[in-house]
Amino acid sequence: MSQRLVVVGGGAAGMSAASAARRVDPALEIVVLEAGGYSAYGMCGLPYFLSGTVARADALVAYPPAFFREKRRLDLRLQTRATRLEPDKHVIHYREDGREHRLGYHRLIVAAGGSPSLPPIPGIDNDHVFTVRTLEDAISLRSLLDAGHVGRALVIGAGYIGLEMAEALVQRGVVVTVAEELPRVMPNLDPPIAALVEEEVRRQGVDLRLGSRVDAIRSTDDGLDALIDGQVVPVDAVVVAAGVRPAASVAAAAGAITGPGGALLVDDSMRTSLPDVLAAGDCIAPYHRVLGRPAFVPLGPAANKTGRVAGTVAAGGEATFPGVVGTAVVKVFDLAVARTGLTLAEAEAEGMHAVATDALGRSRAKYYPGAGPVSVRLVHESGGRLLGAQLVGSGEGVAKRIDVVAVALQAGFSIEDLLALDLSYAPPYAPVYEPILLAAQAATTSARDAAVPA
Repeated sequence: MSQRLVVVGGGAAGMSAASAARRVDPALEIVVLEAGGYSAYGMCGLPYFLSGTVARADALVAYPPAFFREKRRLDLRLQTRATRLEPDKHVIHYREDGREHRLGYHRLIVAAGGSPSLPPIPGIDNDHVFTVRTLEDAISLRSLLDAGHVGRALVIGAGYIGLEMAEALVQRGVVVTVAEELPRVMPNLDPPIAALVEEEVRRQGVDLRLGSRVDAIRSTDDGLDALIDGQVVPVDAVVVAAGVRPAASVAAAAGAITGPGGALLVDDSMRTSLPDVLAAGDCIAPYHRVLGRPAFVPLGPAANKTGRVAGTVAAGGEATFPGVVGTAVVKVFDLAVARTGLTLAEAEAEGMHAVATDALGRSRAKYYPGAGPVSVRLVHESGGRLLGAQLVGSGEGVAKRIDVVAVALQAGFSIEDLLALDLSYAPPYAPVYEPILLAAQAATTSARDAAVPA
C-alpha cells in the first residue's frame, strides 16, 4: 500500500492536522473523512451567527472545500462518517451515500471532535430541538429565527454554550427560559464568581431556573410544551447545551485506551495506544500542566495546536504538545467571564491544600470613561503555589488579564512571582492598582501570615 494518511474529522483539529502533514510531506496521500457537510469553520462563532452579529454562515468558514482540495491537495470527503476501525489491518470503515466502504491507511489521525450530551428527556428528538453543535444546526435554527417563528425558547444548560445561546436568542427578541439542574450557572466556576454571572443573566430578563429539571418536551398545535419541574412552559424551540463528550467511540471500540470522560489518551506527540493511530482535538485528554495528569478540556486553541502536532508526526516530522492549563473566556451579555488553571473546588477535589483570595479592582483608571469593576479570584496553595484564577468584568480587559495568569501558570509562577510582574499601565487600559496584582498582594500577605507560627 502506498503511503496514505487518513484523518477522521474535518474540524479545527482535523484540518490543522491534514494541512500540517501536507507541509511535512508534499507527496503524501491525505484523505479527510468529515461526517458533516462543512469543514474548517468557526464553531465558537455559531451563537454570533444566530444573534445576527455574524450576518452569513459562510463567514464562519475558514476556507471552502475547493481550497483544501485544489491548493493543499487534500482528498476532503464531506458527509462521510467513520464507523469502524481495524487497527491490526490498518483499515478504517466509513459510510458515504448510504453505503459502507473501507479504506487502508499507513497512519490515521482521529480528530472527530466532541458530541453534544443529550439528557434522556422524552421528546428531545423533536425537529425543533437543537444542539447547535454543527453549522447545519445553526443554519436550521437561524432560518426559524429569520422567519419569525421563534418567539419563546428554552435553553437546557447554563454553562458556556447555554449562556451564549441565551444571549443570542435575547438579542433576536426571543423570550428565553434557561433550565439548569445544578444550583448555579457555570458549574466550572466557584460559587462567588458564578453568582456574579447569575446576577447579570437575570438582569437581562432571562427566566433562569436553577436546580430545575426538564422532564419532557411535547409537540402541540402551537409549538412545544416543555415540562419543567412539573410546570408546563410553552416554547417554539429548545436548545440543548448540556455539555460535550469526546467523540472517541470508533477508536475506543478498537481498543484505544481512554481516560477522563472517555477521551482518548495520547502522549505528547499525540500518539494513542493503537499502532500508527494518533488523535487530536476535542476527543483527547491532553496533559494538564497544573493537575499533572491528563484532563478532558475541549477548547478551540488546543484543538488547533494538537492537530498541528498530530499531522506533523503522522507525516514523519517531529513535534510535541506541552499541555494545557485550561484557559477560557466567554461573553455573557455585558460581562466577560474567564478562568484558567483550577477552581478552588477542583483543587480541593484533587486533595490540594488550596485557598482562594478575592479582590475587586477596576478595568481602567477610575476617572477614565468606561471604567468598570473587575472581580478577581486567585486560587493558590497556602505555601504560595499559583493554581488558577477566575475573572469577571466588563470589556476586553478580562481577556487580557486571564492570559497573564495563564502565562504565569505555564511558567510555574508562585503568587509572589505574579505580584512581581511589571504589567502595563495607562488610564484607558488599566489602573495603577492592577486588579491581578491587587489579588496577588492579598494572596501573598495571606500566605505569609499563614507561615508565621501562632
